[in-house]
Amino acid sequence: MIIVTGATGQLGRIIVQQLVKRVSPDQIGVSVRNPSKAADLTALGVRVRQGDFSDPASLPHAFEGVTQLLLVSSNARAQGGDPLAQHAAVIDAARTAGARRIVYTSQISTSPTSAFGPGVDHAATEKLLSESGQAWTSLRNGFYASTALGMMSKAFETGVMATPVDGKIAWTAHADLGEGAAVILVNEGQYDGPTPPLTGSQALDFTDLTAIASDILGRSIRHETFPDDELAAKMGIPAGAARFSLGLYVASRANEFGPANPALEQLLGRAPITMRELMAQTLNR
Repeated sequence: MIIVTGATGQLGRIIVQQLVKRVSPDQIGVSVRNPSKAADLTALGVRVRQGDFSDPASLPHAFEGVTQLLLVSSNARAQGGDPLAQHAAVIDAARTAGARRIVYTSQISTSPTSAFGPGVDHAATEKLLSESGQAWTSLRNGFYASTALGMMSKAFETGVMATPVDGKIAWTAHADLGEGAAVILVNEGQYDGPTPPLTGSQALDFTDLTAIASDILGRSIRHETFPDDELAAKMGIPAGAARFSLGLYVASRANEFGPANPALEQLLGRAPITMRELMAQTLNR
């Protein structure tokens, strides 16, 4: 049985929806913190069980019968938690339950020296996987395109996108990453260890994105930059949060989120969804 963790999240839900197109639903299970939020997945015919990364005792039942486990990375760090402890608990429970392979949602910036905090956590998790004795695959996902659209939401109204100096990012749609993960799960062994970068077809900075927005809206959206040390004041956030946010810009300037790679297009057998397409969908609602 293929078991997907975090299946009520945006990426996890897409992975399950794509899996049921490829394998019998009774060969798919999900592990979720709140099963009441997974009624749509139950309706698809998949097995829904409660499992919480922060409660390791809940995982053996959630993982019963597992052959492959899709580990959606924890966002515990954002709430002051320890994602590595949670990932270690999941890896141990999957091994004990008899999983042949663990597939992990990593990221393109993964490195012990990444300027982007989550990239460091992903690298540490890949190390846990490599030392676990398990077969594993790490999905080196491109940066979520939805993040860019969220960051630009105010600029769509004001006409100004103000950021620290940034670099090119190979923005990638959740829909494409979810489908790619499903393809990899049903072709077990296609990748051993880290995948190539799974990205959209273009690496774009915010100057590029504001130009696209201007074209779609038919009015000017301009990109302005300011020094890194002004981020906290500009965003009205605490210094600690600013340091975390600044990592995105520092890493992008170091090309940690690019360049674009053709691996995802080859995996899907079609062109990835473009930022222009996603932005048009957002702005033309």
